[in-house]
Amino acid sequence: MTSKVIAMFNHKGGVSKTTSAFNIGWNLASRNKRVLLVDGDPQCNLTGLILGDNFENYYTNEETKKNNLYDGVQPAFAGGPNPITGLKCVQTKNSNLFLLPGHLNLSELETQLSFALLQNQQLSTLQNLPGSFYYLIQACSEKYNIDIVIIDMNPGLGAINQTLFMSSDGFILPTNPDPFSVMAINTLAKVTPRWNKVAADFNENFKSAAYKLPDSRHVFLGSLIQRFNLMKGKPANAYTDLIKQIKIAICQTLVPALKKNKMLLDDYPEHLVESLYTLAEIRNFDALMTFSNEYAVPVFDLKDDQIAQSGAALNSMTEKRDKIKATFGLLSDYLMEELAEL
Repeated sequence: MTSKVIAMFNHKGGVSKTTSAFNIGWNLASRNKRVLLVDGDPQCNLTGLILGDNFENYYTNEETKKNNLYDGVQPAFAGGPNPITGLKCVQTKNSNLFLLPGHLNLSELETQLSFALLQNQQLSTLQNLPGSFYYLIQACSEKYNIDIVIIDMNPGLGAINQTLFMSSDGFILPTNPDPFSVMAINTLAKVTPRWNKVAADFNENFKSAAYKLPDSRHVFLGSLIQRFNLMKGKPANAYTDLIKQIKIAICQTLVPALKKNKMLLDDYPEHLVESLYTLAEIRNFDALMTFSNEYAVPVFDLKDDQIAQSGAALNSMTEKRDKIKATFGLLSDYLMEELAEL
């Protein structure tokens, strides 16, 4: 049985894609799901977050330096005789959570991928390139008995992101309350249906490919609205109107475009429809993020003694931590339920 793949995607930067991928993956893993994180961003922020001080050594050590997304798909791009196989992935501090690291050189594959995706049936030699990423992900998933894969993507609309998106069963849209998030949603309403069609056409044209793209609809699982401050328990006034604009853009522009292309779930829970497809509104983590980075665990899994505070300050931070934990718990419940239906 193949694992379910979630793409964490927005071509706008600064929306906490990496943090969200890590937090959601960790929470699902804590619920006895085997989870693989895939770092699809050449900047390797997710890899750096997990490896910490071991980051540089990982890419110079002979035993580990080839265990990454870039080197994993090289058999397809180099055209050699060796097939793609599952790599040795990094096990995190959560025993059910694994990482397929990224690589700076991943961006080198953009040109070949672009050419492969644009051509029709003229060059069959390129037919295995787009599906190589999905094949590698599933090979690693089989090796570690993975249930759910979460791909952290870079902020862009290039061929690598297109390929990773087409390798997914569904996508989550992280946003933050600024005008560019609204612009990005309007762009995604045009781009994602086009990518969905390219994937379907590619599979139809290259049925003999050794590495195929998944036959999925790449459905919209919902959005996240993040990185804002609270005032008296609610988003500060500066963010309120922008949050509303994001929700309107999703409902009036993105969802209709996806519905037309059959990229929506067959049935969304009532609470998600009422929230205008918002999975969660997540405030800034503030000082908790410092401790999270120090111990390489999500904010919601910090222990009291890892939060270097006392008295009222500690009580305030633990209360915030516990609310964040509840939020991600509900989010994980939803994802497990919906992914089981895909």
